[in-house]
This record gives sequence, C-alpha cells and structure tokens, in this order.
Amino acid sequence: MRVLVVTAVPAERDAVVRGVRAAAAESADAPEAAEVSVPGGRTLHRVVRPPLTVDALAAGVGPAAAAAATATALTAAELGTAGPGTAGLDAAPYGLVVSAGIGGGFTPAPLGTVVVAEAIVAADLGAETPDGFAAVTDLGFGTVEHLPPPALVRAVAEAAGAARGAVLTVSTVTGSAGRATELLRRHPRAAAEAMEGFGVAEAAAAHGVPVLEVRAISNTVGPRDRAAWRIGEALDALAGAFRDLPPALATWKGPST
Repeated sequence: MRVLVVTAVPAERDAVVRGVRAAAAESADAPEAAEVSVPGGRTLHRVVRPPLTVDALAAGVGPAAAAAATATALTAAELGTAGPGTAGLDAAPYGLVVSAGIGGGFTPAPLGTVVVAEAIVAADLGAETPDGFAAVTDLGFGTVEHLPPPALVRAVAEAAGAARGAVLTVSTVTGSAGRATELLRRHPRAAAEAMEGFGVAEAAAAHGVPVLEVRAISNTVGPRDRAAWRIGEALDALAGAFRDLPPALATWKGPST
C-alpha cells in the first residue's frame, strides 16, 4: 500500500521519515529511500518498506495550503506525473492519507504524548452570530467533520500507545483560556488542536482516499506560553509513533473495516 503523509513544515516531515526509516531498519531488508518532485515545487520524501511505500510531504501551514498540496500529490500519483525535469511517478494511487505533525493538547493530553483522531473537525469554519458561533453546516453548507476508519484508528492508537479523540483544525491557533473553554464546550471529545488536518481530509475525500490524523502534543491549548512548549520532545514522539505505525498500516484491510 502507498501512504501519503502530509505535514505542515519540514521538521515534522523529517520526524515522520526518521520514524519510518527506524521501523524499516528493524526488518531484514534495508529500506529504500528517495526524493521525488511533484508539481508545485514540492518534494516527496519516500521510504519503501514492503509492503508499504510511505511518501512524506511538507505542505505548508494551514488548511488551505494543506488541501492544495495534498490534492496535487494525490492527482500526480493517479496520473503518474511529476515536477518539471523529474522522472514521472508510477501511476499508482495512494491507499491512505495521513495528516501528521505536532499540535496543542487539551487537558488531560500530556506534553510529548500522541493523539490519533477519531474525528477531524473544522472548528472555526462558520459564522459569528448574536447567539454565538454557528458552524458552516448550521448555515446549510458543506461539512465540518471527517471520520477516519474506526478500525484503523484503534489499531494505530494501540500500536503507538496513543490517545484517541477529536482533533480540531483551526485557522487561528488558540491563545486564551476563554477560547479553549469554548472549543471544549462545542467539542467535548476534543483531544488536540492543529491547523492542517481538515484541509488534508477534504482533499483525501475528494479523491476517495481514507484519511487519518496523528498529532504529537507540544503545548497545552490555552494562553500562549512559549517557554512551556516542548517542540523537540513532541517531534521525537512523532518519530516514535511512525516507528510503531507501519505494522498497523500494513495489516489494515481497507476502509470497510
């Protein structure tokens, strides 16, 4: 199976690759690694660990950049195309898309732990009204939630020792206790907050590909306290999760499960 892992920034992508390579190094055969350009000037960092081929892509920050880059990579795989001056990709569609990276955790998600999304939710897509926030679905448009395959969520969470819950996608990161409280009121199952998952999920859904989201917790959602952030620890946790994920992904039978 081919898996596309989409992160926001190169540091997250590199943590994913480090984890997958560590998993592959534990097998009998050395992993194959390559870099493949895709349209738009981005590069896939590929690790082949049969029966998995994992392509990691740093897409940019926010749901719009994530959706655009994910859709481009999915289309390139379907058509067997690549960036200018590069060899074409094999025309082999992806079987799974994973949004991955670090993010903020809602209490009680401790720093340095991992969350696997049971739901990927656009938490601030909607409108402010005199009665408070109204989701875009309340206005009669679109969707605000994508649900990863439950069996895959369970298997990945168990393999990675991760918590499960909703992961909220926001365009503006929470910086106050008041907003954190309001988000939890609207989304009681929220375990983490990040900025790309819903964009990745929208692109995956448009291509008919299942989606997953994996977040390592670098800070607590609420008042911004940069001194308390644990980005390095979270990146190590992300790498550790992707070291443990390949067996769970390789045994998954598809979206019907």
